[in-house]
Amino acid sequence: MAATTAKPDELPAEGEEAPKAAGGGGKKKLIIIAAAALLVLGGGGAGFYMWQKGKAAEAEKAQAKKKTVFFDLPEITTNLAMQPGQERPVFLKLKVALEIEDQKMVAEITPLMPRVMDNFQIFLRELRPSDLEGSAGLYRLKEELVRRINAAVYPSRVEAILFKDVLVQ
Repeated sequence: MAATTAKPDELPAEGEEAPKAAGGGGKKKLIIIAAAALLVLGGGGAGFYMWQKGKAAEAEKAQAKKKTVFFDLPEITTNLAMQPGQERPVFLKLKVALEIEDQKMVAEITPLMPRVMDNFQIFLRELRPSDLEGSAGLYRLKEELVRRINAAVYPSRVEAILFKDVLVQ
């Protein structure tokens, strides 16, 4: 602590206040600093609120703009690859719907359907019944069909393939 250089006769008596140092007004500075801090925090909060409101509006526009369309493909029936020792053929009957971003994509994809169906038939004939067992097998089938259809209809894009009916007999 700093030593006081006051003379003994200048020291305050008991119960009296010490004289204030030059440049007082500490309360005024504190009030100004607090008001400035509140102003900055309030402005930041309002800016954040407006930014979030803008993001929400953009998300709503994107949802409103994106109208998903479902396009049914013709039913596919094919025989699966024979396994050693298998006596009779196993058939796969498949009904699928394509999930497409909007209606104008349907017009782009429809002329390419013969190519899509050819790709599907070639792939499906190579499958074995064991490839389609369980949900993991159907998930792999779905992923491969999406990949093949997107290659066939490029630059258009199919979002997903939805199974309507899968029958292995």
